[in-house]
Formats: sequence, structure tokens, C-alpha cells
Amino acid sequence: MQDDYTHPTAIFAHGKESGPWGSKITRLAASARELGFRVTSIDYQGIDSPQARLEHLLSHNPQGTPLVLVGSSMGGYVSAMAAATLNPAALFLMAPALYMDGYPGDPAGCPYDTEVVHGWDDDIVPLASSLAFAKRRRARLHLVPDDHRLAASLDFIDAIFRDQLTRVRAAHSSANSVSAR
Repeated sequence: MQDDYTHPTAIFAHGKESGPWGSKITRLAASARELGFRVTSIDYQGIDSPQARLEHLLSHNPQGTPLVLVGSSMGGYVSAMAAATLNPAALFLMAPALYMDGYPGDPAGCPYDTEVVHGWDDDIVPLASSLAFAKRRRARLHLVPDDHRLAASLDFIDAIFRDQLTRVRAAHSSANSVSAR
């Protein structure tokens, strides 16, 4: 059995009104497992403060090589804000609740491999938030004809998530091959 520090890992953070195994996380977690990633979806239900959720994630001290943080809405905020401490290889955000009242700070330490998906018709998190985040980091930004839940875009989201995990895994394998020489 591989050590927790050396096993590819995807850590999921759900949104404010969702749970740890909502439809997006369930679908993306299945893809991550198929690609050889260990999956953890932390339960934030009953924790209303974005800062308290961030502290809850950090208290779990997630480990993995490579480590991928995945978040939706408030969970996107939590995952992005955790990047400075957890140093993930990749970040996958869906309608992240950034730059909004009650969600302080500007994420630091976000990896080069950052994907953001946002619905054109999102009436919860302004599209301008994802645009500002992605522009500052030159992150990939995918705009879809969908609302905040992104339910109609799940096939597309799963495809780009799989691509990201495959890329991250390949980069990690290449780095290990070079360092083993």
C-alpha cells in the first residue's frame, strides 16, 4: 500500500447548500478514482463561515503527490484559499465564491494548472469574480451556458477535470522519472 504522501489525491470541497457527495462531486470523484486518485470529500455541513470551512480543511492536513484541490461555490473559495498552505499541483474550481462580501482575501499560491468553470447564467456568484481570478493568474476559464449549479454541464466539466488529472499525473510521473536517474 502506498504512503498517503505519495499517493495521487483529490480533495473535494462542496458548496454552502450542498453536501459532501452531491451530484458534481460524486461524478468527478468517480473519474478521479478511475484515474488512480484517492478521493476525500470533507463534510462542511453546519459550518456557515468561509473562514471556518478553510480552517476545517486545513485541520485535516490533506496530503498527496500530486495533490489536487477541487471546490464548488463556497468550496471553490475554500480550495483556492487553501492553496497557499497546501501547495496543490492543480486546482479545479466551479463557480468559486471569490471577491464577494463575507469571503475575504485574494487566493495566493494557486498552481499554474488551475481550471475554472462558471455558468453564464449564474445568479449566485458573479461571473466577474471568476473572470478576475482567472485573469490575474492566466488560469483556464471555461464559460458554459448554465446556472450556478452547473447541472447541465456535468459531462463537459467531467471531461476537463479528467484532462487535468491526466496532465497532472503525467507531469508527476515525468518528474519522478527524471529525479530517479
